[in-house]
Amino acid sequence: MRYLLMLCGGESVGEPALDTDITAPCLAWGEEMTRRGLRVDGMGLHPPESATTVRVRDGEALLTDGPFAETKEQIGGINVIECASREQAIEAAESHPWAAIGTIEVREMR
Repeated sequence: MRYLLMLCGGESVGEPALDTDITAPCLAWGEEMTRRGLRVDGMGLHPPESATTVRVRDGEALLTDGPFAETKEQIGGINVIECASREQAIEAAESHPWAAIGTIEVREMR
């Protein structure tokens, strides 16, 4: 089963948290998960301010700069993993360096 790991954090997602550069540990985690045959794909995202939200209402496209949801927490990156069980997916999320500075939402993919 495939799972989506959504890496969530505060308004400074994409910035080093608590003066810690998280990039190298995240890359190492990705390499380890790939080596173990669990990681299918993944990437970090640009800050929410760079987003464009698209909605179509009554046949008219409505574009908004920035994220759709105005929340303090935003998605900073994603990983797609393939695991034998939900428990294995949760274990993979627990081992991700991002879990120490933000939150990781684990969702089963259809």
